Amino acid sequence: MRLYFSARFKKKRARLPHPLQAKLDERLTLFAREPFDPILNNHQLHGKYAGYRSIDIMGDYRAMYDPVGESGAHFILHGTHAELYGK
Repeated sequence: MRLYFSARFKKKRARLPHPLQAKLDERLTLFAREPFDPILNNHQLHGKYAGYRSIDIMGDYRAMYDPVGESGAHFILHGTHAELYGK
């Protein structure tokens, strides 16, 4: 799986506390090897994010991506459920 990252995704990642940054990197590595590993809870989004997918990073923290063909993913956002979806 080939991963791409938006500038916003990379900028926010750089500002994360080290433990969360390390967990994000760990989950992205797992995603690249096995995108549908059950730990990731990879699922399709609905509503205003229809067409995008999300994976679990830890606890309430998620990373959102746009699938690119059958072998790529463009990660666009990451944050808590409330930050991403406003709930």
